[in-house]
Amino acid sequence: MRDLAFGLSLGGLTFLFTVIWGGPFIEVLRRLGIGKQVRAEISDVHSAKIGTPTMGGLLILTPVLIVTLGLNIASLLVPKVTTGRSILLPLVAMVLYGGLGALDDWEGIMGTRAVGEGLSARVKFAGQVIVALGASLILMYGLDIHSVVLPGIIFKFDLGLLYLPIATLLITFMSNAVNLTDGLDGLAGIITASAFACYGVIAFMQGQIYLTQFCFTTVGACFAFLWYNAHPAQLFMGDTGALALGATLAIVALMTGQWLILPVIAIIPVAEATSVMLQVASSQLSRRLLGEDRRIFLRTPLHHHFEKLGWSETQIVQRFWLVGILAGMGGIALALL
Repeated sequence: MRDLAFGLSLGGLTFLFTVIWGGPFIEVLRRLGIGKQVRAEISDVHSAKIGTPTMGGLLILTPVLIVTLGLNIASLLVPKVTTGRSILLPLVAMVLYGGLGALDDWEGIMGTRAVGEGLSARVKFAGQVIVALGASLILMYGLDIHSVVLPGIIFKFDLGLLYLPIATLLITFMSNAVNLTDGLDGLAGIITASAFACYGVIAFMQGQIYLTQFCFTTVGACFAFLWYNAHPAQLFMGDTGALALGATLAIVALMTGQWLILPVIAIIPVAEATSVMLQVASSQLSRRLLGEDRRIFLRTPLHHHFEKLGWSETQIVQRFWLVGILAGMGGIALALL
């Protein structure tokens, strides 16, 4: 239990450390003119957000990087400090995806494309896939992880080479799913923090202490970000944080072997991404078959559909979080079977 207590303490310390420098960080972003640009299709409901500092994912990534590297350095100097080098994989992936997201955010603010548009979809997707494939290769050949756990079955199923495309797809999908979730004040931060907390518990139950520490460090950083992202937000996560958190969550799930329950634990990001895919499919199919554009949702991602139905931003975030918490409890229950 001391290991769990240490992991939880890391989360608390990371929160305090991040909240303290969050205010000055926001002021720096304001002075640099790094403000949110809103896409034309949602400007009718989010015009008030224009100019709010973005790239707030740096507020999450920086403390996680400092704490995790600090623990690894401490483990070399003080053998009794429990940490692990294997945790460098999700950390490096977080940094790489964060860098890709930061480039996308910067292009959306200072670039020559349309207002609110960052890198082209092809360039961003190619970058996501390349990093995801690299992470999958390290998981399989570096960490010897290439199996899946089925709820209720005590042994793991070895997937062999099939693991590579599955892991790559999962990492890429979750990166985009969390990015699509990041559209309302507090939504992506609270959902991903809850999911990391769930996997922190699962990792502890499996004896993966290093992963537990990493998960709760990330939770603490997300909570500190939410201190400034609560409605009305003073800071937005941007792709800098959303791409990084989604991909890292998938890698954590893969490291536990409990990635089949990720769609349960991360039900909100999965629903957000699925709504977009269904919207595109219904639009294209109706045009071909009926000659007119018919869509399933009023607007996507899913949270915008509920906005059009008249739900307030706070109602959507709180209700989605309630669903996310309950789904996370269900995911942990499945891991216990």
